[in-house]
Amino acid sequence: MPSSVRTIFVFGLVVAGSTLPMARPAQAQPFEPTLSGAVADAARRIGDDPQAIRRFDLTLAGAVERAFERNRQIAVQRINPLVRDAQVATANAAFLPLAASGFGLNQATQPSRSLLDGGGLGGASIVTDQGSYDVGVSQRVRWGGGRYDVTWSSNRVESTNTFTNFNPSLAATASLTYTQPLLRGFRTDNERTQLVVSRIDRNISDIDLEETVVNTLADVRLAYWELVHARAAVAVQRQSLALAEQLERDNRARVEIGMVGEIEVVQARAEAALRRQSLADAVRVLRTNELALKLLIVDGRTDELWNAEINPTDEPRTDAIQIDLEGAIRSALDRRTDIARARLRIDSNNAAAENLRSSRLPALDLIGSYQLTGQGGPRLLPSGSTFEEILGGGGAVIPGGYRDAVGDIVGADYPIWSVQLQMSYPLGRSADEAAYERARLELRQNEVQLEWIEIQIVGEVTDAALQIEAIQESIQAAVVARELAEEQLRAEEIKFEVGLSTNYLVVQMQRELAAARELELRAILDYQRALIEFDRAQRASRAGTGVTVVVGGP
Repeated sequence: MPSSVRTIFVFGLVVAGSTLPMARPAQAQPFEPTLSGAVADAARRIGDDPQAIRRFDLTLAGAVERAFERNRQIAVQRINPLVRDAQVATANAAFLPLAASGFGLNQATQPSRSLLDGGGLGGASIVTDQGSYDVGVSQRVRWGGGRYDVTWSSNRVESTNTFTNFNPSLAATASLTYTQPLLRGFRTDNERTQLVVSRIDRNISDIDLEETVVNTLADVRLAYWELVHARAAVAVQRQSLALAEQLERDNRARVEIGMVGEIEVVQARAEAALRRQSLADAVRVLRTNELALKLLIVDGRTDELWNAEINPTDEPRTDAIQIDLEGAIRSALDRRTDIARARLRIDSNNAAAENLRSSRLPALDLIGSYQLTGQGGPRLLPSGSTFEEILGGGGAVIPGGYRDAVGDIVGADYPIWSVQLQMSYPLGRSADEAAYERARLELRQNEVQLEWIEIQIVGEVTDAALQIEAIQESIQAAVVARELAEEQLRAEEIKFEVGLSTNYLVVQMQRELAAARELELRAILDYQRALIEFDRAQRASRAGTGVTVVVGGP
């Protein structure tokens, strides 16, 4: 690549306020532009502080680092994984053990209606005081969708009923119940599906963050080179204006000695006015591009760069690169964010579809329970065997307490167990059948969409590689065109000095040189853009995946 290409952007590295080298009369200036103090002043960002604005030298690496640390869009996206973590915790809470307890008191007074209802021979009212306490733990099991319930119940009953053997009666019960789905809900259910989906969404939030970082940093690089190009364009317009002004001065000198008419000065002044307008437009673009870069790399108006003038110090690369297209395509298919997100979405849809498939099955549950009961408290014995002695009370008392009830449970003296199967199945075509059929079709649609995304990725990477190769050739052509335009202008100026050319032709050659310089600058900028887009095409996409999310659950 000719060394003159790199000199195009020397102006971006020179301190603002340096003077533009004056051209020899009647000769074109060499293309080594710098920014003058006037352009630097005009290029300062509009801020609230009217005081002098500090100059800030900024490398491309420094701009990228500042964006990674301070860009607000990245900062917002960093919060999403934390939100997803909370959603995972919420879904996981369905499988945490649940402890429960209860306490109750009750008193009942009933009239005696017969000799056998416990009121005694005198027919006294029957008063019963009861207190109960129970505690238990239940939990859903992730494997198999089962559920267990463990409870411990205590009961104290004191009554005036003469038939009561224990008064007060102290009872305890320990029970374990386990419910195991055998068909519907065995492989998955709503809670387990929600947990799987929330974890996938958590992974997707990481991919979204990566995509935001990749795209934002790519935008920062583009904005940086746009600013470099804008500063170069300002310098080109200043050189073009300097040539027009020099021609105007030369024409005035020729008018004074009678070589040309006054109309030549008017034409030169008109051309200079047009080029001042072009310079003003270039300065406006420079200010806009500087603002665009600031918005990507500052964290607010208090940032040190907000009211500073950015001076980009890096030069764009113009050397040709060798592209491994097949390797780039493999890399893109392996790590690009849009295809990674699409694959995770399909995994999420698979989980939802599996839950819908499970909900179509009959509900067949195996329920097993085991219970142990204990009895304690003072035991009342009748005073005799006659009817009056049995109903009259006043017999012996065998001491006892709550420990006896616990002992019965520990010794498994009174076990009760049961095993049962419960089954239910809707008659006719259920809503779950229709929902599963829809999910199955949408899954197939998503798989086809994933194939289309892969084709798009191959196309985007290939196109980005072709752009690089084409622009490399454009830069070489633009360099040659600019060098030839410089030679043509010098030749036309020499001819104009000896009267073999006209003012119009010199102006025309100046315009062609300015256009050639601008085309060269644009080609170099397009090359930076192509390199950035080639890297972006392998890592992220600005577009969505187009994958439909299946909503599962009966």
